[in-house]
Amino acid sequence: MQTVLVAGGAGFIGSHLCNSLLKDKYKVICIDSLITGDKKNIEPLLKNPNYKFIQEDITRPYEKWLSPITKNSRLDYVFHLASPASPNKKSKKSYINYPIETLLANSLGTYNLLEMAQKFESKFLYTSSSEIYGDPAISPQKETYFGNVNPNGIRSVYDEGKRFGEAMTFGYVRKYNLDARIIRIFNTYGPMMQKDDGRVVSNFINQAIENTSLTIYGKGTQTRSFCFIDDMVLGIKRAMFSSLSRGEVFNLGHTEEKTILELAKLIKSLTDSQSEIEFEELPVDDPKTRRPDITKAREILGWEPKITIEEGLRKTVAYFEDL
Repeated sequence: MQTVLVAGGAGFIGSHLCNSLLKDKYKVICIDSLITGDKKNIEPLLKNPNYKFIQEDITRPYEKWLSPITKNSRLDYVFHLASPASPNKKSKKSYINYPIETLLANSLGTYNLLEMAQKFESKFLYTSSSEIYGDPAISPQKETYFGNVNPNGIRSVYDEGKRFGEAMTFGYVRKYNLDARIIRIFNTYGPMMQKDDGRVVSNFINQAIENTSLTIYGKGTQTRSFCFIDDMVLGIKRAMFSSLSRGEVFNLGHTEEKTILELAKLIKSLTDSQSEIEFEELPVDDPKTRRPDITKAREILGWEPKITIEEGLRKTVAYFEDL
């Protein structure tokens, strides 16, 4: 049985990935500091004998927390998903409220995990973000686009952290020939999102269920592309386990683009909500458009999303209604 380490495995995407890997018959080691992750996400996994949870910070040297677990054994794959990811400063889990932790997770944390992968001769996957494109001047965004990023704006702790993590990963690819790849995740949603994570889908759904005003920043004309969690997890696994992904970068996301106002109206309809729509000031550096070009993922990984936003939102609404 092969062993997989998932850093950030108690987060929204990470916990879904851990569950999927266990179903695929891997032994899974999950490490998470629980700054923004939630142990409730992994409670069903804790009874599985092939699952081990370690509450630790990847910015600490891996020898201090990993060695007892992997003594006399291999570590075949390392997935790096550890970082705060919500841009909403009103959320306690926002990277704007954890600026230093976010920068360190994507710099020093990435270095520690790369060192580990090199020692164990593990395959490595770094989860970057569509945020590395900043406020893009082109649409859709291809992997070859360098981006339009404010290096010291309020969002820069995440944008530049991810850009640094990419550079560090490719440093190990080029200097040590490490078997590594990078994925750039676009907006992802689905069951097990945290109610207070500050992301637009969870915000709108919970506001709609409670019949409170749906908060839109700006005029709602900015666009996003929303990918359901099941599709995203499949894409992440394809990127790691493909024999053709070594040294490559892949956009992973849905190609259907919606304005934030369209999303709000769709969620109101799906929840039969009486909520009003309320407009607030647009945050600084909020991207005006976000849509991936996934040609490369289609051609090399044989991957593209299958679940429509209407289908995915119905499942997500049902999850939040059951909470």
